Amino acid sequence: MTAHAAHGPRHHLKHVTVHLLTPLLMCLGMGLAYLGAFHQPEPHGMKVAVVGSTARAQVLAQTIKDKAGDELDVTTVADRDAAVAQLKDRDLAGAYVPSATHPEALVAKAGSDTTATAATAVFRTVADRQGVPLKVTDLTELAKGDPTGQGIFFLLVALSIGSYGSVAAIGAAGAGLKLWMRAAVGLVTSFVVSVIGMALAGPVFHIVDHDYTAVWGMAWLYSAGVITIGIGLHTFLKRWTTLTMMVLFVMLNFTTSGGVFRPELQNGFFGSLHSFWNGAGFVEGARSLLYFDGGAGLGGRVLSLVLWLLGGAVLLAVAARAETRWAARRHLAAPATA
Repeated sequence: MTAHAAHGPRHHLKHVTVHLLTPLLMCLGMGLAYLGAFHQPEPHGMKVAVVGSTARAQVLAQTIKDKAGDELDVTTVADRDAAVAQLKDRDLAGAYVPSATHPEALVAKAGSDTTATAATAVFRTVADRQGVPLKVTDLTELAKGDPTGQGIFFLLVALSIGSYGSVAAIGAAGAGLKLWMRAAVGLVTSFVVSVIGMALAGPVFHIVDHDYTAVWGMAWLYSAGVITIGIGLHTFLKRWTTLTMMVLFVMLNFTTSGGVFRPELQNGFFGSLHSFWNGAGFVEGARSLLYFDGGAGLGGRVLSLVLWLLGGAVLLAVAARAETRWAARRHLAAPATA
């Protein structure tokens, strides 16, 4: 009777409730992250410029700034070439070339299609007030398989799912392996994940059409960083590892990567994470390499991926020491228990 009662409906309901906690927290976290990051995209200090050094250009820039308030950071640049250079360095979201009959908006859609759209909307309003058509010039040429420029973001999604999903598999099936062996399996897995991702992004869907080796290198750095961090965390978090990985590499990662909206269209929290999170490192690094001639902060983005991987290595070292210490304690306790 006692054993039966202990495993009665109340016990099973409690067991189910505990296991439901993880998906319910995932639901809450995903809702907070995605809705918080994407529900109301609007400019926040978006940098645009008016081309020209005349008093009229200065007045126009100030007029745009006065009407937009904190939404825009409006400056002037001397000429069209200077505007093009700043757009290619990704220092501007857009530039407006005034003209009485044929004004022009300069944008770089490869940097962010949504940012380019927002900048174009600002300049179209200016042209509409003049009653003249606006010419929109995109300074970048997107890959034929990626007309919106968002394919790199979806490559990030594939790499992320392959990476954090592998952590769960290694943690569950490799529990009997020493940590260094699990880490070695993880590194091999990250290689496979990155190769799969690049095969799909390159020859299959033509999202990446040049610099395959360099983009693959960033994909491997990203995947290896996620997997090493996950294996290290599993030592301490066990069944809570999956939820933690979802927080780190989905909820806070996809929303801050710049793949959908860049920081200038997000609130301060998500915008600030964009500067150093590893998903942003991959997306912005790949964009810089593929569409901006390897400039526009490529070195800093690659460095961020390296630092995340080094962080994972440090976490593995801490986990290895902890597992060694716990094993020694069990060994000492075994005779007493026997």
